[in-house]
Amino acid sequence: MVSKKNNSSDKNSLKYQVGKSIRRYLRELDGNKSSDVYPMVLKEVEAPLLFEIMRYCNGNQTEASKMLGLNRGTLRTKLKEYDLLKINKK
Repeated sequence: MVSKKNNSSDKNSLKYQVGKSIRRYLRELDGNKSSDVYPMVLKEVEAPLLFEIMRYCNGNQTEASKMLGLNRGTLRTKLKEYDLLKINKK
């Protein structure tokens, strides 16, 4: 069962884990400046999200698009972008 609790202090929540990874990334900059962090983070998160959802849905793009809340055409475009069109098994 999935918890509906969206508490950023819950160490098992996705929100907490993403925040932890961002903090680690910033710490590793060690005072250096970075740019284009937003698009970098989106690509870093989007690719594994699409991969895991497609795997969970056994490659069924219609099912995956519903699960993600995306239009099937949009999903297909994103799958092409990340070279993920051939994912089909858990």
